[in-house]
Amino acid sequence: MHINVIYRPRFYAKYGKRLLDVVVSSILLPIIVLMMLIIAIALLIVSGRPIFFTQERTGLNYSNFQIWKFRTMRNDLSQKCKVTDWEGGVPEQFVFKNSQDTRMTGIGKLLRKMSLDELPQIINVLKGEMSLVGPRPEVPEITAYYNVEQSKRLYMKPGITGLAQINGRSNIPHGRKINYDIDYVENCSLLLDIKILIRTIRVVFSREGAY
Repeated sequence: MHINVIYRPRFYAKYGKRLLDVVVSSILLPIIVLMMLIIAIALLIVSGRPIFFTQERTGLNYSNFQIWKFRTMRNDLSQKCKVTDWEGGVPEQFVFKNSQDTRMTGIGKLLRKMSLDELPQIINVLKGEMSLVGPRPEVPEITAYYNVEQSKRLYMKPGITGLAQINGRSNIPHGRKINYDIDYVENCSLLLDIKILIRTIRVVFSREGAY
């Protein structure tokens, strides 16, 4: 079910974010491409093909797109979302990931720990499907159950990182991540994006909440 609510983004959210995405991505692109090449070779040697994993996600205004990641699971298994007929939206304590997922390969666990499996999403950013900072892209199986408040998460392009990623990541329930993303949408600014990007670097190196 799609919930249509009129949303008028601020000037920065409408114009500035895309400029920030293009500038920062262009500066980091040579380093990211080199890292992706090294990871791709390692995956090919250790795990074989396919190197990449794509999955349908819900983006801006319920528009779906294919997200890119490095494959971290055996036999290209995707993480299935177990949902029920939720009434009133996604439950606060719903948990999507767990730290004991046996489907991940050895190198996949390492990539997840360091968030390196997310690097190919720079492709989505350059294509304009995602932003560097924003709500994390959700699977359609979950967005189908969003209530009016939760649908605010889709007012902006999804991001590679966001408030939930610097405030616990996988250590917090999925419903709370949605609340963080709504808070971001309602308070988006250049200063907030810069703060999130800087804190993301610290969180990635500390591996806090990553699995």
